Amino acid sequence: MSTITTSDGTEIFYKDWGLKDATPIVFHHGWPLSADDWDNQMLFFLHRGYRVIAHDRRGHGRSSQTDTGNEMDSYAADVVALAAALDLKGAIHIGHSTGGGEVVRYAARAEPGRIAKAVIIGAVPPVMVQKDSNPEGLPIAVFDGFRDALLANRAQFFRDIPTGPFFGFNRDGAAVSQGLIDNWWRQGMMGGAKAHYDCIKAFSETDFTEDLKALDIPVLVMHGEDDQIVPIHDSALKAIALLKHGTLKTYPGLPHGMCATHPEVVNADLLAFIEA
Repeated sequence: MSTITTSDGTEIFYKDWGLKDATPIVFHHGWPLSADDWDNQMLFFLHRGYRVIAHDRRGHGRSSQTDTGNEMDSYAADVVALAAALDLKGAIHIGHSTGGGEVVRYAARAEPGRIAKAVIIGAVPPVMVQKDSNPEGLPIAVFDGFRDALLANRAQFFRDIPTGPFFGFNRDGAAVSQGLIDNWWRQGMMGGAKAHYDCIKAFSETDFTEDLKALDIPVLVMHGEDDQIVPIHDSALKAIALLKHGTLKTYPGLPHGMCATHPEVVNADLLAFIEA
């Protein structure tokens, strides 16, 4: 396996496919998944001549099951270390859900020349939780419910999410894919329970407002209008207003997991943005 070791001794697993002098695209997965969640997109762009890279966030997948550092600053620092180790230049960073938050936090702190463009898909920025400065957010009780369900029976919880709201399989007429459900569960159960528990706070309570304002690169914001996990009105529609060079694309009827349910739609729009 390919890994790097961070300054605190954490081993970060990564995939790195394609010619090393090709334009690099770095993929950042959502909670509680792994680099495998990007298989479709990685193959799509590899076949078009790009260098494609995806890592397992600390505590997730094949990376160290850390009991500390499971928060956005450490996640972004791990990406800084990965970009330096692979000497990535002019990279495009693409993040889904929690990974979109990781991309935004990283991009605001990246070494000069490391990142050229960013894409956030169904992403958590600016901030998910309801508070005085974000009255439209989701109540903390929603995320407490996530924590309680994880503590009670993580294996069942990781069945319930993909079977229902993540892919929109709870909608009337949905074309349910048991393969997607099983693969979601498989990825989730690879990771560490402590890291997954801590990451709920990271994705729900981290405020990315200043990170979004600081970005001076082109950013594509993609969001399904039927996203039941990260409601569009309190995420993409707010994030776009904070970006200097942002482009918003929304998708009627598409769910949170649209990269997996509708890859032909997502991949075409990613390619157009990257090659623009």
